[in-house]
Amino acid sequence: MRKTGKKFAAARQQVSERPYTIEEAIPLLQKVKFAKFDETVEIAMRLGVDPKHADQMVRGTVVLPHGTGKSVRVAVFAQGDKAQEALRAGADEVGGEDLVKKIEAGWLEFDVALATPDSMGLVGRLGKILGRRGLMPNPKAGTITFDLERAIKEVKGGRVEFKLDKSAIIHVAVGKSSFEADALVGNLAALVDSVNRARPAGAKGQYLKSLTIASTMGPGIRVDIPQTLAAAAAA
Repeated sequence: MRKTGKKFAAARQQVSERPYTIEEAIPLLQKVKFAKFDETVEIAMRLGVDPKHADQMVRGTVVLPHGTGKSVRVAVFAQGDKAQEALRAGADEVGGEDLVKKIEAGWLEFDVALATPDSMGLVGRLGKILGRRGLMPNPKAGTITFDLERAIKEVKGGRVEFKLDKSAIIHVAVGKSSFEADALVGNLAALVDSVNRARPAGAKGQYLKSLTIASTMGPGIRVDIPQTLAAAAAA
């Protein structure tokens, strides 16, 4: 049986099994944290869909209003004027054939890859490398676009992608434990609202089944979904 540390056990004792409102959950999460580093705050949402069916997959993006607290390195596949636009917008690495060869040689010092549609012929060669790391540009994630300035600013400003896994759960980081409570509440509400709006037509019955929030080392805290949706609608 897996053993839990004394600090985790002490934190867990302070958390009830009942669902908390987001205004209660965030301060509680910050109260029970015990790690000495600035922990990432993550959510896990269980959805009432079957990921085995293509028409029930849930995927999308949302710009968190208060950012993620993380510095995001962006690589852009573009040429000519679009390459210059990407550089002006703050891209960390920009290129075409040269960037493809650099990645093929083993360079992967970036968190998000963007590409113009006319560059995808080159990017396709990197399918096995980028695909297994979740870095392959995809139109559903908004990472294939000619509007590079907007895309780069959104990614660096707090845009995150959410995608259903094989267990019908969505995992997303919504900030850092050092954020102001109101900022984490706003980020969480925005994410839940976006996932709710992404409900596929093939979904039947209850869609949002459970929501848990936790810091990297801390215990999970159940969050009341109807109240969270109401808070998002009122924002």
